[in-house]
Amino acid sequence: MTRRAASADTRETDDGSGAVRRLAPHARRFLARRSGVLVRLALWSLAETGQAFLVGHGVARAVDQGFLAGDTRQGLLWLTVALVAVLLGAPVIRGVFAELAGLTEPLRDGLVRHAVDRSLGPAAAGGPGGTDRAAVSRLTNQVEIARDSFAGLVLTLRSFVFTAAGALLGLLSLHPSLLVVVLPPLSLGLGLFLVTLRPMAAAQRRALAADEALGDHAARSRAALRDLTACGTGPAAARRGAELIEDAAAAARVLAGWAAVRTAALGVAGHLPVLALLLAVPWLRGRGVTAGALLGAFTYLVQSLLPALHTLMTALGAAGSRLLVVLDRIIGPERPEPRPERTRAAEAERAGGLGGVRAPAATRTEPALAAAPRPAPGAGGGAVTARATDAIPGPGDDAPDLGGRPADRARTAAVELRSVTLSYGVRAEPVLDSLDLCVAPGEHLAVVGPSGIGKSTLTRLVAGTLAPSGGEVRVDGREVTGRPPAELAALRVLVPQEAYVFSGTLSDNLTYLRPGASRADLDAAVDALGLWPLAERLGGLDAPVRPAELSHGERQLVALTRAWVSPAPLLLLDEATCHLDPAAEARAEEALARRPGTLLVVAHRLSSAVRADRVLVLDGTDAVCGTHDEVLDRSPLYRDLTGHWQGGPARRR
Repeated sequence: MTRRAASADTRETDDGSGAVRRLAPHARRFLARRSGVLVRLALWSLAETGQAFLVGHGVARAVDQGFLAGDTRQGLLWLTVALVAVLLGAPVIRGVFAELAGLTEPLRDGLVRHAVDRSLGPAAAGGPGGTDRAAVSRLTNQVEIARDSFAGLVLTLRSFVFTAAGALLGLLSLHPSLLVVVLPPLSLGLGLFLVTLRPMAAAQRRALAADEALGDHAARSRAALRDLTACGTGPAAARRGAELIEDAAAAARVLAGWAAVRTAALGVAGHLPVLALLLAVPWLRGRGVTAGALLGAFTYLVQSLLPALHTLMTALGAAGSRLLVVLDRIIGPERPEPRPERTRAAEAERAGGLGGVRAPAATRTEPALAAAPRPAPGAGGGAVTARATDAIPGPGDDAPDLGGRPADRARTAAVELRSVTLSYGVRAEPVLDSLDLCVAPGEHLAVVGPSGIGKSTLTRLVAGTLAPSGGEVRVDGREVTGRPPAELAALRVLVPQEAYVFSGTLSDNLTYLRPGASRADLDAAVDALGLWPLAERLGGLDAPVRPAELSHGERQLVALTRAWVSPAPLLLLDEATCHLDPAAEARAEEALARRPGTLLVVAHRLSSAVRADRVLVLDGTDAVCGTHDEVLDRSPLYRDLTGHWQGGPARRR
């Protein structure tokens, strides 16, 4: 786009003329389909025109033909006519509101459908950028603004047109000179008001854009709260939030400034006609205007014309500009967003909304961890070291001793980490530092360590949802970094602490990762994991599941059974049994260990570590791997953890 074109586009966006042109065809089609409602509204409004005419005319005739002429009865009769005209306004308003629903509710329904389609389309297509967070504002705040603004605009426009027609006809019927005095100040105030429409629309548009930007930042920050805390980028995100709040406040101040100008225009239109009429009384009397006609003119101004004009200016100024801006944002052309780069930093910016802070895009909660050097020969098994060449076999080398097991070069390692380093930021201490790990196919490995030391980071590295800063992570001989989600799903299943269960049947939940699973496979999985009591309570495998009615432990049991059914050869349990009692946890882990494949468990009980073939202990300064007895002998941290789990100090064997 050239600079001139960009400037033209900016002007259209600012003053609202482009929005009017974009929305005009939609408005014409919408109103054309509801011509019957418009006709009925016009008929009800004609009654309002007669009401406005009779009120001022009745007052004028009551004075001239009644009280000033000495005929009190005639005066009271004309006042009664004016009173009846006022009272008849109630059924007129009732009829108007009854017809108004035929316009506002279809508008609201259409806007909701359009907003939902606009939001779900990109999400269902699975394109870059994820879901449209601004859709929440469109579906709630903006749709209701459009509905209320449209209703107010229809009411005030209709009322002003028909009331002003009745009042002006009344002034003309009393004396044409009255129009000469009243119309100029009315026109001046209305002109001043119209001048503010475009700047007011631009200010309203900027205020809505600032509101959407602030809401989007809040949603991104909430989703990446753990990331922001772990990376130390919380202050940067807070500063960005403060900037957005200041932008929103500045937009609100500009909007308030134009509202003040509009209030001044309202004052000119609302008070100047009355003042002009008072100053022109001698001139009007000289032209034959009677006292009753003057009193009737004041009645038209105060009771009909000026209130209708006040309502019109208020509605057009607030509701009209809001309606124009909101409709353009909901049904106008979509504003393209820059396509994100396929890097970890870009993913973090998109997920966390850090405003330019570069960081990896997965959970960041663990402090730095440096792998310990490889133990001396004979010190016990353990394929964790700071040097990849000492632990990972190259072509023609012997495989390392996996916890005392014989080397098997014919098999590819189920999990292999080669000099893996992970740090959250350029200057941050690494969470994992040159870590090497080799897990054999069919092996059961338990990962233990203090809270926040890096256990979840390790599982996410292996799962491929977090990319290392350096080194290589392989599952079944294939590097996982950058691999598409469908390929990762075929290699591993990650079961987090917060189990995911969706609304549907129990069978749907269990076969989510393997849609073609047979009933025999499901029965075997349910039997192995001990899920039958829950299945029977729900009404069988085909019974509906309501996640909110399940306990945390029941949801975890469903997720573990789903993992058992999955065809993936590697299961990663990130404290996925923490809500189960010890007996249920033991049954689940033993069943998953018997399942063909490899099992990696983040343990939170001693029993989980004892059941494993090997234990990997992550510490802030050491990383030790071996059997339970070997690690108990070599790792002070593991002895402390064991003593904590057992309720007392652990004895070295």
